[in-house]
Amino acid sequence: MELQLNRPLVIFDLESTGVTPSRDRIVELAVLKIFPDGSQQSAVRRVNPEMPIPPSATAIHGIADADVADCPTFGVIAANLARYLEGCDLGGYNIVNFDIPMLQAEFQRAGVPFSMAGRKVVDIYQIFCKLFPRTLTAAYKFFCGKDLEDAHSADADTAATWEVLLGQLARHPELPRGLEELAAFSDMTDPDALDRTRRFKWRDGEVVVNFGKNSGRTLKDIAENDPGFLRWIIRSDFPDDVKTIAVNALSGRFPERG
Repeated sequence: MELQLNRPLVIFDLESTGVTPSRDRIVELAVLKIFPDGSQQSAVRRVNPEMPIPPSATAIHGIADADVADCPTFGVIAANLARYLEGCDLGGYNIVNFDIPMLQAEFQRAGVPFSMAGRKVVDIYQIFCKLFPRTLTAAYKFFCGKDLEDAHSADADTAATWEVLLGQLARHPELPRGLEELAAFSDMTDPDALDRTRRFKWRDGEVVVNFGKNSGRTLKDIAENDPGFLRWIIRSDFPDDVKTIAVNALSGRFPERG
């Protein structure tokens, strides 16, 4: 193998009811165990999350409540999974930010010890970001084949940005050529976000908090049972659109989705 291993490496991926480890649950777990001699084992297991799978999550991974109704809960498989992962390093795509925290939360809820101590973690997403940094200097080198002189000079940066765009269009014929279509393609705005910083989001017809200890709680629940949280938002350094949502909620006015 190109990769030198001293012990097994488990590449794994999770699908879940959402992205908040303290509230959401795993619905599918796939593992690929690679041994130092190059041999492999793979398995996929669906899990009953013991909670409804939101339609927004089903739209992403295609797993609905009926698909996991007869599957074991995580608590049932936790001990065997912990033994399977014992003595293994871990790998995956963006597992540092999502999969590992979700897995740790599930093991904790199941009361099964699972430690990351001594494990090496290979996050392929992080490798990708380091190999292809998203800076203008890196983009200029990649698409234009030139070194960017006077980087962070406004004049040089604007000229380089235009050249990068032309380079992208030349390299990728699948990109739209109309400005309106190109703007839509470049729009990374979350369609479920109520504000630009995504502090509040739509989830299954309800507005929920999307940060901090109250992540996942509905705005109506916060307004009724924890209004001090909204007052804290109003007097803190949050953007105006976030503060407006908090002010309106304290007055009993909640967003309506068109």
